[in-house]
Amino acid sequence: MNLSTKLKELGLSPLNTLVGSAHNLYKMPFDTVNEYKGSVIADNFNYHYENNEFYRDLCKKKNISPQDIKSFNDLAKIPLIPVQTFKQCDSHLLMTSKLNEVEFEMRSTGTSGIPSVSRRDRLTMDSAFDSVVTTYREFFKFSRGMGLFLFPPTEEMPEMGMVKALNVFAGLLDGSVNLVKKITFNPEKAVEVLQSWDGKHTRHIVGPPFLVYRLIKYCMDRNIKLNLEKNSFIITLGGWKRFTGEEIPRGEFNELCHEYLGVQSYNVRDMYGLVEANMLAVECHKQEKHIPPWVHVSMRNPHNVLEEVEYGERGVIAIYDPTSISYPGFILTEDVGYLRKDTSCECGRNGQTLVYISRMPGVEVGCCAINLEKFIEEKEKGMAIKGGI
Repeated sequence: MNLSTKLKELGLSPLNTLVGSAHNLYKMPFDTVNEYKGSVIADNFNYHYENNEFYRDLCKKKNISPQDIKSFNDLAKIPLIPVQTFKQCDSHLLMTSKLNEVEFEMRSTGTSGIPSVSRRDRLTMDSAFDSVVTTYREFFKFSRGMGLFLFPPTEEMPEMGMVKALNVFAGLLDGSVNLVKKITFNPEKAVEVLQSWDGKHTRHIVGPPFLVYRLIKYCMDRNIKLNLEKNSFIITLGGWKRFTGEEIPRGEFNELCHEYLGVQSYNVRDMYGLVEANMLAVECHKQEKHIPPWVHVSMRNPHNVLEEVEYGERGVIAIYDPTSISYPGFILTEDVGYLRKDTSCECGRNGQTLVYISRMPGVEVGCCAINLEKFIEEKEKGMAIKGGI
């Protein structure tokens, strides 16, 4: 009898049990955790197969049924949904839940202007929030401090995935201030806010890399050197490429955070995620991105995505996320990376660690952070023209 069966007999949710046991799972042997997550992902596949006509037809075309997906070793056979499917006008066909059961729509607009829409029902929202909060607590242990949020408040962009995920930090801190209002960012105000908290609170900075970099550049140009607390974090989400295609060098970024903000490089933490999945891969103090132990990542051959590549080999990132109930969370992304061969991290956690490299060649660069930067730059240019600058 496997874990899922035992927990179900007790009237408990196997998935919720795993999410609530994240800290313990990171300490367990890799193969043991694979057995557990293989079981809940197989259950999730069976649910979508039985209740989603669109996905069932896709599986039948590939000659895959629940009888083929029983354990961790079978996961690579689960048919994947290309992430661009969420941008199609008929993306509602992906839904396992009924449309009238949708509680929230999350969007990310690419440079083409076509939004990727992922719809979540109540159960999916419950699991999404549980997953994010559990992950934040595991890697940051926040319960106090002040957050300088370099992203818009949710009332301005309630459907932007990055804003929704990062705003969860607000509930873990004593207070926070959003410094991007009406698609504008004033770095002078950011410095003033940080200085006003000096000696009173542990200060954290949260936002996409390009806005943190803007703050640093402002300090560099004026030779301002802040000295945030020993336990201060700089937390980024949204990728390191700007909408212009220019890349922010991570090593240089870490050094500048230390020099101008006084934050140790091991407390500069990046996260990887996408609107269509509920998971965030968060960096530990060794700056390795850890996949949540209830989620599985598979790397696929870019020339044949049906073929899985070995740990350490570059491939297209595929995500198996069992927290998605409203639609199948088996997603083939447009991102390239690789999984570390060593599944035991120096931070003391076991499991998959992901190295993100880039978007696939030829794929448009577009995500929440990139489009936020584009909106800000366009508004600033418009304001400059209007002001006669």
